[in-house]
Amino acid sequence: MKWVWSKTRESAARVWENPKLRKRVIWTVTVFVILQIYFVRELIAAELLFGIAFAILFLLSAIFYVVGALGERGLDWAEAGLRVAADSARRGYEAVSELSKKSVRHPHSESVP
Repeated sequence: MKWVWSKTRESAARVWENPKLRKRVIWTVTVFVILQIYFVRELIAAELLFGIAFAILFLLSAIFYVVGALGERGLDWAEAGLRVAADSARRGYEAVSELSKKSVRHPHSESVP
């Protein structure tokens, strides 16, 4: 490890001594850092846009789910209400048919001349 460190130190000293090479290295590092900062900003912007898009899709799917669940619950309530109404109608029909079978006249009554 010390050998690699000493070689790196020697290379850096050579670069620092040569003004033309030093200027190129500084410009290269500066451009690289600026591009990295720009790239990170673009990634953050893209992540925010995708996050917003996924939040909108999540809200839409949640709304559709709630509307569907309420529709199913409403159908269950409507079915129960129709059963009650049908039972009431059936009892009413049976009561009316029983009344229609009975004679309107009393058994010992006489007809009017």
